[in-house]
Amino acid sequence: MGKTAFITGASRGIGEAIAREMASCGYDLYLTCHSSSERLTQLAGEMASKYGIECTSFIGDIGDPAFVTECFSEVTDLDVLINNAGISYVGLLSEMDNKDWDNVIRTNLSSCFYTSKAAIPLMLKKKSGQIINISSVWGNVGASMEVAYSASKGGLNSFTRSLAKELAPSNIQVNAIACGVIDTDMNKHLSMSDLEILKGEIPADRIGTAIEVAKMVHHVLEAPSYLTGQIISLDGGWQ
Repeated sequence: MGKTAFITGASRGIGEAIAREMASCGYDLYLTCHSSSERLTQLAGEMASKYGIECTSFIGDIGDPAFVTECFSEVTDLDVLINNAGISYVGLLSEMDNKDWDNVIRTNLSSCFYTSKAAIPLMLKKKSGQIINISSVWGNVGASMEVAYSASKGGLNSFTRSLAKELAPSNIQVNAIACGVIDTDMNKHLSMSDLEILKGEIPADRIGTAIEVAKMVHHVLEAPSYLTGQIISLDGGWQ
């Protein structure tokens, strides 16, 4: 029997790259996204045809516990959970609406609680499993003008370490990948001059790619089970 993975925020960027990587390794997939129904459906169909896997897609708000419950009602077996869904807000905290704050925290952090809570019983049945949370270097050091995003990723890092300790006796590993600047739509607000300044601060002298994040996910999945509770930085030596 093949392995199965549930990936949130899978219609583009890092999530899409992770889905493609795991499909190429033979994983059957459950994929979610917020609103890009046509794009996710096309991706699921393409991977199912190319790799001969089962690929199910769900469209909805991963920060809504009812939606997560609906998704997992169709999941009977699970080996891997990838919490990738995330949004950002760039601006002064003093000018941020309560609704915007809630939206960032719900999407980036609360969703990981909902999905993990749903996934853990399936993994406990098998006495094995892996949860990988896609985090950010801003969760480690914070970023001006991105307080909500930084807070959500800092919370996700603590969530990762704590849950790893809770699940280690059950042979379930929980790790996070703290990404630096990655070439995705989330960073499209940056101008070319901003990107050049950032590149100058990064020892690797370049922006990372979504494929590199997907490859790191693969490496973590293949690592010894003794690797758990870790926040692994993938940032070109930046932070």
